[in-house]
Amino acid sequence: MLFTPVSARYFLLAALSFNLFACSPAEPKAEITSVPGPLTQEQTPPTDTTQDLDAPAALATPPADTAPASAATILARQQVPILCYHQIREWTPRDGKVGKDYIVKPQEFRAQMKMLADSGYHTILPHQLQDYLTKGTPLPPNPIMLTFDDTKLDQYTVAKPELDKYGFKGVFFIMTVSIGRPNYMTKAQIKELSDKGHVIGSHTYDHQNVKKYEAKDWVTQIEKPTKQLEAITGKPVEYFAYPFGLWRPEAIPELQKRGFKAAYILATKRDPQDPLYTIRRIIASGYWSTKGLYNSIQNSF
Repeated sequence: MLFTPVSARYFLLAALSFNLFACSPAEPKAEITSVPGPLTQEQTPPTDTTQDLDAPAALATPPADTAPASAATILARQQVPILCYHQIREWTPRDGKVGKDYIVKPQEFRAQMKMLADSGYHTILPHQLQDYLTKGTPLPPNPIMLTFDDTKLDQYTVAKPELDKYGFKGVFFIMTVSIGRPNYMTKAQIKELSDKGHVIGSHTYDHQNVKKYEAKDWVTQIEKPTKQLEAITGKPVEYFAYPFGLWRPEAIPELQKRGFKAAYILATKRDPQDPLYTIRRIIASGYWSTKGLYNSIQNSF
């Protein structure tokens, strides 16, 4: 089924319960003023997101600014839809009701990527989003960012071929404790993703909650894993995804002094002082049909 090109007002919140390494608990729901879009939702989403309601109806491409934008200017720019995937595999009898929310079946993932291509979406990478937010640099029509958390092997074996098919690029947030373990990506696969134009970001050592970090944890969870990823890819690692989507203001200067240009949360509100370190994403739910995903993209940002 073909979908018409997307307008740009969106909605959704998500949270992750993941047996060994979970990415997000449920977040509070925010009221939305309208739900645009021609499609009919086939299923009620299991989770919802908050959004900035004063954003313009379509993604603007303002002229480039001469100086980096203020926090207020960044917050006023139309948000770009960013999807967060975790596992891409068939459900099993051991998968609980909540866990299935974060397991997208391979045939559904393939249908979703086809829908995005047919609907005229163009994937962007973090540096493009950064330039848009800070300088007003124009983005391609219908921009979207595809992100993948936790280093699962199916992101390489299932997701990568579909991205390649449509010329899409993704952002892979790597949890370094899992590298090379059964059902997780190897160093060689991570390097290949980087070499092929995908972006490798940091997702901590073993997915500990940033809100609980003490002094030594910034080295164990952030500093050492980042250096490991840079050694694997041969490139700077400049983007970070908070485990569970949870963050605190004290984390931002710690990330800044370690060279991170931006950090990604899930569906909670952005920080008014440092919106670049609280960029919103939505989790692609395993319960959604392709139409459901399409509508959630439209209504989430």
